[in-house]
Amino acid sequence: MCGLAGWIDLKANNAEPAALTRMTDALAHRGPDGNGAFHATTRDGGYAIALGHRRLAIIDPKGGVQPMYSTDGQIALVFNGEIYNFQALRDELRAQGFVFSTNSDTEVLLNAWRAWGVDCLRRLRGMFSFALWDAGREILFLARDRFGKKPMFFHRNGARLLFASELKAILAYGVVAKQDKQSALDYLQYRYVPGPHTMFEGIEKLQPGRYALWQNGRITEGAFATPSDGDAPPALPASAYENPVQAFTQILDDSVRLRMISDVPFGAFLSGGLDSSSIVALMSRHSNLPINTFSVGFKETAFDETEYAQTIATQFKTNHHEWRMEADDVIKLLPEAIGFRDAPVAEPTDVAVMVLARVAAQSVKMVLTGEGSDEILAGYPKHKYEPLAALYQKLVPPFIHDHLVEPLVDALPTKFYRYRTLVHAFGLRDERERFPRWFGALSLKERDTLVTPGITPRSISDFAFAPNTEISALRRCQYFDQTSWLPDNLLERGDRMTMEASIEARMPFMDHELAAFMSGLPDNMRIHNGVQKWLLREAMRDILPAEILHRRKIGFRVPVSLWFRTTLKDYVHENLLGPNSRTRDFYRRDALQRILDQHATGRVNHEKLIWALLSFELFQQKYGLTF
Repeated sequence: MCGLAGWIDLKANNAEPAALTRMTDALAHRGPDGNGAFHATTRDGGYAIALGHRRLAIIDPKGGVQPMYSTDGQIALVFNGEIYNFQALRDELRAQGFVFSTNSDTEVLLNAWRAWGVDCLRRLRGMFSFALWDAGREILFLARDRFGKKPMFFHRNGARLLFASELKAILAYGVVAKQDKQSALDYLQYRYVPGPHTMFEGIEKLQPGRYALWQNGRITEGAFATPSDGDAPPALPASAYENPVQAFTQILDDSVRLRMISDVPFGAFLSGGLDSSSIVALMSRHSNLPINTFSVGFKETAFDETEYAQTIATQFKTNHHEWRMEADDVIKLLPEAIGFRDAPVAEPTDVAVMVLARVAAQSVKMVLTGEGSDEILAGYPKHKYEPLAALYQKLVPPFIHDHLVEPLVDALPTKFYRYRTLVHAFGLRDERERFPRWFGALSLKERDTLVTPGITPRSISDFAFAPNTEISALRRCQYFDQTSWLPDNLLERGDRMTMEASIEARMPFMDHELAAFMSGLPDNMRIHNGVQKWLLREAMRDILPAEILHRRKIGFRVPVSLWFRTTLKDYVHENLLGPNSRTRDFYRRDALQRILDQHATGRVNHEKLIWALLSFELFQQKYGLTF
């Protein structure tokens, strides 16, 4: 796990080496174990190339120094991530005559490019973003893994292409931070900015499962993978249908085992929920030493899961560590989290993960986490209800929904907020608007009611929505989760909040072979007789205690709903409506005041929206942006 940065530009415009140093220094938290730089020009002297690297040494700490060069000196590579099947690929490449001088996955990746070119991407089982300069073919090649677990940002200005693992490195080069106003509108609709856009004008993300290739002054992009849920179910071996629980367990166990390959101490984040408990249970099969586990809790018992985490820690005899957070911690740490994410922090959980990573970093350099289980295995409440949306819309005309059903649900007490989300989502006839709304964001109508007119919204990109209209509603919903919600929110959080503490997070549920297996099974293997993540529960039936298998899903939540009515009420009001607020003119004051008042009185639970607005304001303050 590392950080990378660099550029390609006309030689006449070439920046001083100090610019690359500034970029890599901005990524020092991603790689405290070493740094390196590479500078070259094209054969005609027309273009200059720079590659910079900061290293967090996990595999082969002595041998995996970067930039890494091919034996003939023609290729230079900087790489961020882990290739979990690197040992098998190394054997295959050795059989072709390639010689290896290290035990690192970086050298395997370098030789995989030499052997297979762009097609090497389809062979990689792991998380990655990388940049390489192939001097023989005069190609600059950038790539990002299938699910977007590892980041890649870029900025184009004429002939110049800048790229980096984090947006802050591009700003460190000297690119001026300017608010992308259309992205601000997107943020209110999604609670994050969907790729390829960012909050900064002119800086974009390379989309998951895609690559960019520079040659002869031209940049082309291509795709090498999309999630399997976007199309008809792939065929699986007969044994998978005969005993899907056994087949699933084997793939998940293998995914965990591969992610435990490490030359440094490691552990696991343990919330006490089904996902993280399953990971810890499987890790214990493959370790002769106690697993290091880490949990964060809250004094508010309704949000505290440490009791369940302790149950798992005791059962599997882990070396367990706990930490407790309070409202003051959020106030203190939220601006820091925004600075490391280079974006508004979409979820309060980001802060909790940042704290958890800092605690873990005191004893390990790598952790396994349960991220991705809900998106791959259908664990969110919306996954049960999205298949009913078409029926609801057939039975309930828009007029009845707008003027009868929705007002009745809005009048319910706050504790029924999930029903409010359900009905509001059912009322949205376009899935491109409905899918984000399931996560508590705003519909286009709600957004336009809140925002001061004057900004023309961009059209909704089709990237995150399945092109195959014949697949099930559940698969379409999960495809959106896997192409938008995960890479642009949860995986971004997982990367930034752990790398901030200089530790690596690995996610066994985010294995593309596991995802492809799940995609090949019928929908009732995900939700069976109303039971969500049914296959995982069956796999863990004789491994985890019943209280973990069957307890109500809480999710890794922070009690901001309560805090926004009490401890943080004045803080929120001052930041959003006070005289020094940078965003208050972005909103209609009466609409914003109504939202705050409804939450303060307990009339409506607006915790997700208020958090999003507060985080957006602090983001503006952090980068000196205004509307």
